[in-house]
Amino acid sequence: MGLLTALFLAPIIGALIIVFIPKDEHKTIKSVAAVATFASLAICLYVYFAYDQAAGGLQFTEFISWLPDFGINYSMGVDGISLPMALLTALIGFSAIYASWNIEKRPKEFFILLLILIAGVMGTFVAQDLFIFFLFYEVVVIPIYIMVLIWGSTKRVSKEYAGMKLTIYLLIGSAFLLAGLIALVVKSQGLTGNWSFEISQLAQVKFDDKFQIVTFALMALGFTSLLSMWPFHSWSPDGYAGAPTAVSMIHAGVLKKIGGYGLIRIGLFILPVGAKFWAPWIIGLAVMNVAYAALIALAQKDLKYVVGYSSVSHMGYVLIGVASLNIIGVNGAVANMFAHGVMSALFFSMIGYVYDKTHVRSIPDLGGLAHQIPRIATGFMLAGMASLGLPGLVSFVPEFTIFIGTWKAAQGNPAVMVAAVLAISGIIITALYTLRLLANTLFGPRREEYDWLPDANVPEMVPLVVLGFVLIVGGMFPFLLMDMINNGVEPLMTHIGPVLEAASKIGGNL
Repeated sequence: MGLLTALFLAPIIGALIIVFIPKDEHKTIKSVAAVATFASLAICLYVYFAYDQAAGGLQFTEFISWLPDFGINYSMGVDGISLPMALLTALIGFSAIYASWNIEKRPKEFFILLLILIAGVMGTFVAQDLFIFFLFYEVVVIPIYIMVLIWGSTKRVSKEYAGMKLTIYLLIGSAFLLAGLIALVVKSQGLTGNWSFEISQLAQVKFDDKFQIVTFALMALGFTSLLSMWPFHSWSPDGYAGAPTAVSMIHAGVLKKIGGYGLIRIGLFILPVGAKFWAPWIIGLAVMNVAYAALIALAQKDLKYVVGYSSVSHMGYVLIGVASLNIIGVNGAVANMFAHGVMSALFFSMIGYVYDKTHVRSIPDLGGLAHQIPRIATGFMLAGMASLGLPGLVSFVPEFTIFIGTWKAAQGNPAVMVAAVLAISGIIITALYTLRLLANTLFGPRREEYDWLPDANVPEMVPLVVLGFVLIVGGMFPFLLMDMINNGVEPLMTHIGPVLEAASKIGGNL
């Protein structure tokens, strides 16, 4: 065991320490949670910048034989795809602690569950064994439901409804995913004579085309429902609205990204023929994500629902990038997951601050808040400008890359070309609802009823400073992110390239 184990072990150790702290010691509980997530962030930053891009491949690997009779091993490793997702988790996890700094209702239980949630998400991105991957994924579901139920908010829908709907959708998705994983491992054993859950080993097995098409469909149902692909998206905005701020940050920032990551790491890598067959369907449904969810966001008056449907719309771009099945598009998809994670987490932390102080999320009931809370207004502006893809912020290059990759995939296919045009036009609607939200929430005449509203103090500024810094640096120096991602995507696409070329005759051809 080494650094990758420490990434998710640090939050778990923090949770165990909090168990033995008296429940009235609020400051100590919060401090332990902050130290635990900071330790994970520091380790992740070291791993990110120590990763040898010239060598590439899986690095910082850890391997312990666990259940050899079934080929289940404790196998960890990171490459250019998983490492940005791990860093995203560490950044948002650390910020989420400070976004919850004013929690007074049962803080001991809250921070224990939050640390377990962070550890579970982190584990999915560093696991290289499908059994371990699924184990971490299931760990994530339990704390989310409890946290929504106890600390969630009740506005448009009850927190009980939001928590149950979120959990049911996640569990249904995991059921399809589990069926696909079992089929994959059993089929592999039948072909090779050996049991193995190792992703890299399964990618070397020559599965027949029909099996790949059926199994990819099962996995895609699991991963895309987690990514909130239309029409499996409705749990997502309700889940955001009912969840406490920290859970909304993690939910939008990294939980959804498990779906996109799994679709690339497991779906594309192991079942490329299935990906080829279903890619046009995924693009068609993803266009509905982009256009339909953006139009719904335009009609919303609740801050969380605007950002919630915006998140669904942005995930459509990720799906389109993945389904383009070329290096440019998949690069953009991974980068956009990182960019959207940072942006949405900052957005929800700022909304959470306003709601915690005013208990108001309705846009018509707000306005002119930049007069009273200029620091929070700065966070809103940064997140909003990143959402609409402003050049100079981290989301511009990933979205542009997705559009280039999609247009490349559309050559010679009019249907995909129309889908690409519709997807690109979605940025116009995104600009409309984002600018409307910012204008009606922050600007306009000063409203005296909010003169009492204090601006963010030092702990409450942490999400703005950390996430805002990443938005700006990632936009000004995109190579810090894009070079790392390309280092992971290029070998993957090189591995499946010949298979995709040979599979064009069976349908699903881009």
